[in-house]
Amino acid sequence: MDLANTALVNNVGSSGSSVQSSAQMMVLKKAINLQAQGVMDLLGSLPPTPTQPALATSGSLGTRLNTYA
Repeated sequence: MDLANTALVNNVGSSGSSVQSSAQMMVLKKAINLQAQGVMDLLGSLPPTPTQPALATSGSLGTRLNTYA
């Protein structure tokens, strides 16, 4: 009888911990999704990147190295 009661208590304890783990995982996923949405909002608020000027096609300057600020 004592062994059966111990097994029952262990089963109840383990099912409670799986519920707790599931709840923790759900909270973690929600937190990650909120952070991802915040990052996407932040990236969306940045101004668009300027287009890079093309290299010169003739002449002695600007045909090999393209630098800009």
